[in-house]
Amino acid sequence: MKETKPNVMKNYILLLFLTCSTLAAVAQDNDNRTPYLTKSLANNAINSVIVNTSAGGISVSGQSGQPPRVEVYIRGNNNRELSKEEIQKRLNDDYDLDITVSGHVVTAIAKSKHNFSFGRSSLSISFKIYVPQQTATDLKTSGGGIRLDNLKGNETFSTSGGGLQLDRLYGTIHGTTSGGGINVSNSGDNLNLSTSGGGITAKNCTGQIKLVTSGGGLRLNNLKGTINASTSGGGVEGGNIEGELVTSTSGGGIDLVQMACSLNAGTSAGGLHVQMKQVGKYLKLNASAGNIDLELPSKQGFDLDMRADGINQTKVSSFIGKWDNEHIKGSVNGGGIPVSAYASSGNLNVRFN
Repeated sequence: MKETKPNVMKNYILLLFLTCSTLAAVAQDNDNRTPYLTKSLANNAINSVIVNTSAGGISVSGQSGQPPRVEVYIRGNNNRELSKEEIQKRLNDDYDLDITVSGHVVTAIAKSKHNFSFGRSSLSISFKIYVPQQTATDLKTSGGGIRLDNLKGNETFSTSGGGLQLDRLYGTIHGTTSGGGINVSNSGDNLNLSTSGGGITAKNCTGQIKLVTSGGGLRLNNLKGTINASTSGGGVEGGNIEGELVTSTSGGGIDLVQMACSLNAGTSAGGLHVQMKQVGKYLKLNASAGNIDLELPSKQGFDLDMRADGINQTKVSSFIGKWDNEHIKGSVNGGGIPVSAYASSGNLNVRFN
């Protein structure tokens, strides 16, 4: 039925409202208000950062045209703006705020003096820290997100109250959150990231990569290395992956395209769509509650072992073995790389291009 003009106008107003709200939120997040406190690090050769705050976000950025420093941003409960005098009074009464530099290590601590919540008088204390690129971090917050960029070193960070935004990190990277999603890009060496509160997006990363979420889906693009990515809270989407990928989900389907790797992919809650432009050492696919749609390169040699409720009957001329409507067992192009696919409650469509 054709949508009436009042409904069109209503939808337009709703879209306009959502757009304005989003822009306002973005503007607020990027608002570089005058910090409550700034501590210069210009006279210190910083190589390590330690931060602990229970009610605010943390940002650490490798120096890029910025003087090294620590900036402290403070707001009241529910993101309310407060006068500097009111902030100072609440800090004196209820908080310990300490920023020190010792032995090339900058330490920033904001913690409550009490063992109980004090409601409307509580503060959100966030840190933005600018340091040299070769800097290690140890960051903890339970009340905000963590943002890291342009760093090389051992980076360890955790939050239970926000997401992780990570860009241009190289070294041993270990981050966790139970309160938001993870977005990592242009990073590498050794990445170990997990969340129980959102999805994970990883792109343009290399090396040893481990990604785990129970609260959302996985989006993987332009990755190279040894990758282990699992979720129980959504589907898996990916493309242009080289090396080895082991991925699984119990919360959705798997859709992978332009793959040039060894691959082990399994789902118990959806179908599998896999397009291989080159298979590495092996290929293993398992779908217990959906169909498998598999595209293989026509010029590679494979040893096929496949089972499903129904299998397409379009064989290739170089196939030798058994191919019927429930089983494929044999070789293509003389054999070579082992390829297995099992759809216990679905159909299998395999083709060669």
